Amino acid sequence: MMLRPKPNLILFLAIALFAPLSCVNSQQTSNYDDLVALFHEWRAFEQPPMNEAGVPDYSQSGFDARQRTFKSLQEQLNEFDISNWPRGKQVDWYILLAEMNGYDFNYRILRPWERDPAFYKTLWMYQSDVPGHEGPTHHTTLEVWTFDFPLSTEDQVKFLGQLKRVKPMMDQAKQNLTGNARELWIAGIRTIEQQVDNLGTVKEMVADLNNADINEAIEEATIATIDLIQWLKDEADKKTGPSGLGKDNYTWYQQNVHLVPLSWEDEVMILKRELARAWASLKFEEQRNKDEPELVAAASPEEFETMAQESIRKMLDFLEQQEIVTVAPYFEQTLQDHRMAFIPEEKRNFFTIGAHYSPLPLYSHFYHWFELARMENEPNASEIRRGALLYNIFDSRNEGTATAVEEMFMQAGLYDDTPRVREIVWIMIAQRAARGLGSLYAHANEMTMEEAGSIHSEYTPRGWMKTEKELLLFEQHLYARQPGYGTSYIVGKYLLEETIAEVARLNELAGEEFIMRDFFDELNRIGNIPIALGRYEMTGLDDQLTMIFNE
Repeated sequence: MMLRPKPNLILFLAIALFAPLSCVNSQQTSNYDDLVALFHEWRAFEQPPMNEAGVPDYSQSGFDARQRTFKSLQEQLNEFDISNWPRGKQVDWYILLAEMNGYDFNYRILRPWERDPAFYKTLWMYQSDVPGHEGPTHHTTLEVWTFDFPLSTEDQVKFLGQLKRVKPMMDQAKQNLTGNARELWIAGIRTIEQQVDNLGTVKEMVADLNNADINEAIEEATIATIDLIQWLKDEADKKTGPSGLGKDNYTWYQQNVHLVPLSWEDEVMILKRELARAWASLKFEEQRNKDEPELVAAASPEEFETMAQESIRKMLDFLEQQEIVTVAPYFEQTLQDHRMAFIPEEKRNFFTIGAHYSPLPLYSHFYHWFELARMENEPNASEIRRGALLYNIFDSRNEGTATAVEEMFMQAGLYDDTPRVREIVWIMIAQRAARGLGSLYAHANEMTMEEAGSIHSEYTPRGWMKTEKELLLFEQHLYARQPGYGTSYIVGKYLLEETIAEVARLNELAGEEFIMRDFFDELNRIGNIPIALGRYEMTGLDDQLTMIFNE
């Protein structure tokens, strides 16, 4: 059975009437190489043209002018006959479909360049632990973390060129931000304010260079950022509209862009169930451990470093000895490069509170970094999957897997000699379920971001989300900006568990053994794509894609 969306007759007629003849592919093709060529054409198109100021053009007129070309690309994709392709190549077709649906949804509904001041943040001081930035970002960000300081002569030229984009991007924001999403507007001011602090940090990082051009560009960028902040504040009282998408838009986006085979209502039920399960499991864990000594938090940098090194070694040995996944030679260095540092007790947030009792649960979540290292060291065979998928389409796979393995490794015995640490795992699951549940109500416009944050805070065990408001604000703001991200941890976990169940069931029907290492190695080979697509490639079961596309 060939899975594909039902053709839209009105859309087809519109394309036929208004698209240039050279852009309309009226012949079906089943050549996979043509799909790869279309992928490169699509990705080139997705990059907005530069305006006269040398930054991407996010104006309404700019998007409108490109719509005919976009519709032509969609039509070309729909002309493919993939029915006889191997499943892996069919999956690549679906990746293009999802990305094009993401562009369409952004153009019609999400419109971050119009509704979301944080979209214009240009300086990024750190690397994301997923393939792309979490949430919508513009196309010419300055990734400060990619530069080695002090800057070489060559890098000074490169850095200056990128730094000069800040001012015109801030100026463009004042032209494009015409939306009425009040909470996104207010929270976005805070994000742009952080850029002023980042520019101050960068100024210190380049102080020894005595490069007058860079210093001038920093000053210009700072003034432009402060000017945008003041403008945002002046406009804030005029913003009165909701920031959530509404249930129907949320469901369409999850299904057609992120390929999550669930509705808004389904996700509410799953997160409620996981929240209750985590709390109940925590209480039984505490009962089981009532005679065990309490965990003691690290009290010094030296003590925490010892805990970190022991945790890294323990996890890698465990994965190898228990045959969970093939441990690549670069895994250890990857964890070493991203190991956590000691934080004084009064400055700890939710994640670092738990990490100072034991870093091991978070190092399980750092499966993220294995996946990023694999992209660099073992690039995917498919050009379409080799880089980060657009619009955070990777979230169910990357965030879901990182969350799932925290519990999976625990159930496989990682904490058998330290049972109190199991309690941290349940607390982390409860926190992710609570914050995702709050984000669902916010997107349904049944709660404000602040009210959604109260669920996040009140339903996290031991009050660990009440200690540090910065993390709470950051997370709920991100989930308002990027629909589905707040739920992707638990929903992706559920979808991965369901995939394991189906693979194991099919193995059993075929009289074959389920081998955990083979499963995770295959998941890794398939790459950072939606779990529903990975499941289809691994099993041939098309029910989830059929549900999404009503075939």
